[in-house]
Amino acid sequence: MTQRSDPTDAIPETTLAALGAMPEAARAGVHALRRMILRVAAEENTAVREELRWGQPAFLSPKGTTIRIGTHKAARFAFFVHCQTSLIDDFRAGPGAAMAFDGTRGVLFNDPDEIDAAAMTILIRNALSYRQPRR
Repeated sequence: MTQRSDPTDAIPETTLAALGAMPEAARAGVHALRRMILRVAAEENTAVREELRWGQPAFLSPKGTTIRIGTHKAARFAFFVHCQTSLIDDFRAGPGAAMAFDGTRGVLFNDPDEIDAAAMTILIRNALSYRQPRR
């Protein structure tokens, strides 16, 4: 029986370098968000391209908006989307109501245990399909 490889196992060299440059306190959370983004993309059968944007790991989807993960001045790490989307406002009004935010561009975290996997899965799914026509 052939075992399928986990897409979160292979980390591009550019991402490894960016993660290595982050404070240690942020790395575990950024890794957790990265694994979650790749897992949701695989579940949704959505192709994502992983590269660096502004020195942070970024995930680009042809039918979505760019997702970035990295450090933040007001928190240890954060999940970012384009600030001109409605994603963060919609998320704040729904499953992410109890989370910390940076305006309309990001969700802030200080500890990986703060990540609400169910809520973040919804945000990631919505970001990966943001430009796709709604049914």
